[in-house]
Amino acid sequence: MDIGLTHYLVLSTILFSIGLYGVLKRKNLLLLFFSTEIMLNAVNIGLVAVGNHYGDLTGQMFAFFIIAVAASEVAVGLGLLVLWYRKHQTIDLDSLQDMKG
Repeated sequence: MDIGLTHYLVLSTILFSIGLYGVLKRKNLLLLFFSTEIMLNAVNIGLVAVGNHYGDLTGQMFAFFIIAVAASEVAVGLGLLVLWYRKHQTIDLDSLQDMKG
């Protein structure tokens, strides 16, 4: 049995669904970052699989761009998360609603 485009797209869909569930249901900011990364990697799998199927490198170029954006998102997000934890001693999303200006 060959592994074809459909298999990769099904894997991508499953991973994206897991990431979306994590984004919608989690209250911990760190797990929200992990879920976002799972979603971005699912998109990367889909792009590379479709690009490979059509013999085009455009999907891989977009995947590299998404990896670069994800790396910068993690760097900035984790920096903000460390600052938030130092100030409030929690990374729970419900604590964000208690912001006082």
